[in-house]
Amino acid sequence: MTARVLWHNATLATLTHGAPDGWGLVPNGALLTEGSTIAWVGPYADRPAAAAGAREVDLGGRVVTPGLIDCHTHLVYGGHRANEAEMRANGASYEAIARAGGGIRSTMAATRTASEQVLYDSARHRARALMSEGVTTIEIKSGYGLSHEDEERCLRVARSLGQALPVDVRTTFLGAHALPPEYEGRADDYISAICDWMPPLHAAGLIDAVDAFCETIGFTPAQTQRVFEQARALGLPVKLHAEQLSDQGGAVLAASYGALSCDHLEHLSTAGVAAMKAAGSVAVLLPGAFYMLRETRVPPIASLRSAGVPIAVATDHNPGTSPGLSLLLSAHMSCIFFRLTPLEAIKGITVHAAKALGLYDRGMLAAGMRADFAAWDVSHPNELTYWFGQNPCGRVIAAGAERT
Repeated sequence: MTARVLWHNATLATLTHGAPDGWGLVPNGALLTEGSTIAWVGPYADRPAAAAGAREVDLGGRVVTPGLIDCHTHLVYGGHRANEAEMRANGASYEAIARAGGGIRSTMAATRTASEQVLYDSARHRARALMSEGVTTIEIKSGYGLSHEDEERCLRVARSLGQALPVDVRTTFLGAHALPPEYEGRADDYISAICDWMPPLHAAGLIDAVDAFCETIGFTPAQTQRVFEQARALGLPVKLHAEQLSDQGGAVLAASYGALSCDHLEHLSTAGVAAMKAAGSVAVLLPGAFYMLRETRVPPIASLRSAGVPIAVATDHNPGTSPGLSLLLSAHMSCIFFRLTPLEAIKGITVHAAKALGLYDRGMLAAGMRADFAAWDVSHPNELTYWFGQNPCGRVIAAGAERT
């Protein structure tokens, strides 16, 4: 018999669509869960007959939100790149470091030489850091192996994390992240290789989505299109690192393939905004990379708002340009750097982050949703984007079970 639990004595921020205050606040609220699913949400005084006999858990008057979702990370890699951060502090640009053999290729070398156990242990440590702040779903990209064998190892590690930890992990194949040295001067051949790797990786159950880095120091729109064509042939959804350093028209291309999301977007054009709106693609903002690279060009937030493009926020955790492991800090920075409202930022790490992963069973507190939620030691959810340097997360429930 499925266990029923009534979680009560909380102010709920349901974040449901159409809530008059946007937050969907329910004072003196309660949630009835049946196994891993939310069965009912509302005021405790209005609890349904089905709550009779359920185990009751007092949430201590905390604010409860949906479990947080980090929809863009690169958690699996070897080594670090603190030396490159120092180089940037001394005046070197991201592009100059990459062209000199640093950047993604540097991490590729460290990843290839690390054992699978080392990759797992380090990624587990990073995942636990995110989870401590109420994260219940994490997207993890490959992209630091850049060979069939090493991309497979990284994807396997990501899958293992989701099996070993109380967090849902979604895996994204990012073979088109950078050109490995063995393919120097042969980018088209490397794209052919990537397309050959995808069917067996997908058949092994290691890929949930496909991504690419469409940029002057990454891959051209034509090369990216070849990757997307293979993804489409396999029935896999696509995402794109788009318009981070320049406008390559990547968002328009990705939208033509019904992309789940386009991420970064500092140089997003008006045409790109319109294409994303038409395709239903989510704009994923990555303030950690914006901060680390000392960027000054802000994504076109007003245009995205005006067009009604959903906006998500993620850590973009990676060793080169966003080594942070706090989704709350990313939400805070999105308010400071990009002028998101607290409500926009919190929806960006819940309901819109879920959509950026093609997931519609989480991100809100409502009947039928996954029982993923977090209880916070704050008086209002807007405090989650106000404080930084502390963790107000008091309790986390993932798939109906409390995490310890």
